[in-house]
Amino acid sequence: MLRDRVTASLGTVLLGALLATLASNAAAAPPALLGRGAQAQLIVDGKPFLILGGELANSSASSLAYLEPVWPRLAKMRLNTLLAPVSWELMEPVEGRFDYSLVDGLLKQARANNMRLVLLWFGSWKDSMSSYVPAWVKRDQARFPRVRLANGAGTEMLSAFAENNVRADAKAFAALMQHLKAVDASQNTVLMVQVENEVGLLPTAREVGPEAEARFAEAVPRALVDYLGARRGALAPSLRRLWEKNGAKTDGNWQALFGAGPEAEEAFTAWYLARYVEGVAAAGKAAYPLPLYTNAALNRPGKRPGEYPSGGPLPHVLDVWKAAAPSLDFLSPDIYFPNHAEWVAQYARGDNPVFIPEAGHARASEAAANAFFTLGEFGALGFSPFSIDTLPEDKAGRLTQAYAVLGELAPRLLARQGMQARRVRGFRPAVSYEGKVDTSPQTFTLGDFAFTVSFVDPWIAPNEQQPIAHGGLLIQLGPEEYVAAGSGFVLQMATASPGAPLAGIESIWEGHFVAGQWVPGRLMNGDESHQGRHLRIPPDVVGIQRLKLYRYK
Repeated sequence: MLRDRVTASLGTVLLGALLATLASNAAAAPPALLGRGAQAQLIVDGKPFLILGGELANSSASSLAYLEPVWPRLAKMRLNTLLAPVSWELMEPVEGRFDYSLVDGLLKQARANNMRLVLLWFGSWKDSMSSYVPAWVKRDQARFPRVRLANGAGTEMLSAFAENNVRADAKAFAALMQHLKAVDASQNTVLMVQVENEVGLLPTAREVGPEAEARFAEAVPRALVDYLGARRGALAPSLRRLWEKNGAKTDGNWQALFGAGPEAEEAFTAWYLARYVEGVAAAGKAAYPLPLYTNAALNRPGKRPGEYPSGGPLPHVLDVWKAAAPSLDFLSPDIYFPNHAEWVAQYARGDNPVFIPEAGHARASEAAANAFFTLGEFGALGFSPFSIDTLPEDKAGRLTQAYAVLGELAPRLLARQGMQARRVRGFRPAVSYEGKVDTSPQTFTLGDFAFTVSFVDPWIAPNEQQPIAHGGLLIQLGPEEYVAAGSGFVLQMATASPGAPLAGIESIWEGHFVAGQWVPGRLMNGDESHQGRHLRIPPDVVGIQRLKLYRYK
């Protein structure tokens, strides 16, 4: 008996040691993307992580003193992650001499405020321009050539066809990643890194000059042709149409495969910009394999290639980037147009996890609604409005409330990502590019019940509402139990199968999740549920309600 107790005790100790070792190994591993069903999750310290972020204004991270009073405000807003630029010009002011003082200061400040970082590498490109390259690159244009226009005029853009350009950028980026591995691998403060920023070509669809002209006349690289053939049925529709319109050829130059027009020129530009970024990304990932991505400045409707930042990771050339830049884990849109949902949908692919690094300006009234929708409907890695540090405290209430609620819901959202049967839906009114809001009710099924969501509150005068700011998400907890969260919507319920029993509301509880446990508040009955007819979260509240349904005849 004594020996059994000793053996059992020893087994418990060994099991505890094993679990501690596994936890230690998980903590030591760098953040990584892990596929879960049809989605991917960001794994940090061995657990899924949901980014509730905000991106700094472009110049904010150039001064640690400027940032010092910003951090407490960001913590009040319930952010868990800050997106912050690291500029090449400040990190390598003299060729071969690297200054990591700003990077180290960011890490120190983030840790002191219990926050994570996504670093943005402002290297060869920022908003199509090369304004963040060091002075020694800017001034030596013979060694570091620029894009030249058809009339011979120079531009503020580095050429994607110059080996010196990509080699210098890749060397600096690899040095940054190596430094992060040295100073942060044990703490995982930095979750991911963005490689370049809004890469694209303006005001032309492609470069000219001897090297560019020679490449444009050459056969389309075999890697791209093979990719098109292997993924023909899954290609972005516009790229597939363009390729098939020209005969879906598997050999020939850019015009042979994509036609004699600006669309072929943009496909060419996309390939070579992506190959440049791949050179930088691959060097960085070899030094420290954090998740890497590149973002896109989106194109306006009706504009032709050359009239927007062309060749960047836009929806219609996303497959070109996928083929050319395998070291990038995903590609992301910076969404400043009102039709947020339409843009997110174009990036939500099985081979491309959704992450929104710039979800419009933090001041936008619809930021909270877009956060609920994006995280709920697309299982996104995270959400981040731009210029978060310039959001005044008196304007931050709605986003703060939304992030507080999403922080409570994060474990349940993450646990349901990638499940074979959907367990989460996000919703918001449809909005056109012109900003017209369609408040028509929307219907969806979740589990065995059908839900109709309305975005005009029946108890408040229409002229006192702002439906563009309305939206939310619904999580299925069990066969008849759900959690609804957000603001400015009404949910009505029915059974999903025709002729089935009717759906009734057993109870609706207002409340919160505290330390993972549900803490109920008010029982929402009577007028608050329209006598058992619906669930309602009014426009002036960002809240959580727990719904229990039942069936009756």
